[in-house]
Amino acid sequence: MRNKYIGEIWGVMGLNRVKWGVMGLLMMVGLPVLAQGGQFAGVLADIERNSSTLAAFTRATEAQKIGNRTGLAPENPEFELGYLPGIHGGARKDIGISQSFDFPTLYSKKGKLADAQNVAADLQLRTQRMQLLLTAEQYCIELVYNNALATLYSRQLTNAKEIVKAYERKLELGDATQIEFNKAMLNLTNIENDLQAVDLERRQLISQLSLLNGGNPVEINDTAYVATTALPADFSQWIAEAEVANPAFGHMRQEIEVAKRGVGVSKAMGLPKLSVGYAGEFTPDEGWQGVKIGVSIPLWENRHRVKHARAEVAVAEQSMDDARLRYHSRLRYLFELSKELKENIVRYESVLSKNSNDKLLYKALNGGELSLLDYLLEMEYYFNSYEKLMQTRRDLQLALSELYSYRL
Repeated sequence: MRNKYIGEIWGVMGLNRVKWGVMGLLMMVGLPVLAQGGQFAGVLADIERNSSTLAAFTRATEAQKIGNRTGLAPENPEFELGYLPGIHGGARKDIGISQSFDFPTLYSKKGKLADAQNVAADLQLRTQRMQLLLTAEQYCIELVYNNALATLYSRQLTNAKEIVKAYERKLELGDATQIEFNKAMLNLTNIENDLQAVDLERRQLISQLSLLNGGNPVEINDTAYVATTALPADFSQWIAEAEVANPAFGHMRQEIEVAKRGVGVSKAMGLPKLSVGYAGEFTPDEGWQGVKIGVSIPLWENRHRVKHARAEVAVAEQSMDDARLRYHSRLRYLFELSKELKENIVRYESVLSKNSNDKLLYKALNGGELSLLDYLLEMEYYFNSYEKLMQTRRDLQLALSELYSYRL
């Protein structure tokens, strides 16, 4: 909340010139929305299409999937050629061609592991996409809030300028003091500074959205959120559905599957490795040639490999449990926060709609019953309440966007 003198004053130059009551503010501020459904859908679609960050994630995923399929084929064949000249003349020529093979079971398990890894890579990409779009959506929410603030401050600025003009004339006629004129000027300066700060924040948000949009401009002029959807009645059932639909949990579940596939590969690597080939040995007088077969028995190479793979499964499962606990706790907090924010909004709207004192304050000021300073302070309370209402609606929108981010 920014502390300031608020100069949205309807009376000094005539109420009919600046008619803007409670209903007008309520229309400007608007109602919160579950933005994934529509308000920012066009902007998010553009960002998904143009984002260089998402394009980099996609390329990295493609490279990772190619890497997962690398090494599934048998080892390269080996060719040997030997020439051994004799001490007393003549020479022996050796020729060897061999091909090594893992046990067939290992190829099958490696293929299934690569398939599981590729599914995990796709889910990781979906998670990165969701996180990027959630960031973009929350920038949009903040931008709408700052647009509304800019509209509010602009109206206040117009009225504050007219207050200054009015008191300048009163000062010239001797109907106001220099102190009163200085108060009006201070009020104007505060509003100008607030408006500049909001404009700077808006430019920063637009810049961040443009960066996410691959450098392309993004334009959001909304000053209100559209109607919100209701929170789910049964949190437990909803959180279970949200977890299933969330790609981040899909990725973690798949990482557990990958770890389990890794156990199968590690066990299969304990099977013998075969080799088959041709061998030939030739001397000037005679030659030998035929087939050779070899078996490699992994007695020491795979020591602790299966144990390590099983430990990886335990780590993945523990990480999943920890993430589920933190996710449920975070969404429970956001769920309760959203309910509380909705209740606060109803209270704010009810109080503000019944306590519009602008006309009474104007009459008191115009009749000399209220000083300019008291008038400005009363109006500050009045508009601070509206800003709190706007902030509450923004906070609700941010909470809902995170709650329903799995829908992106």
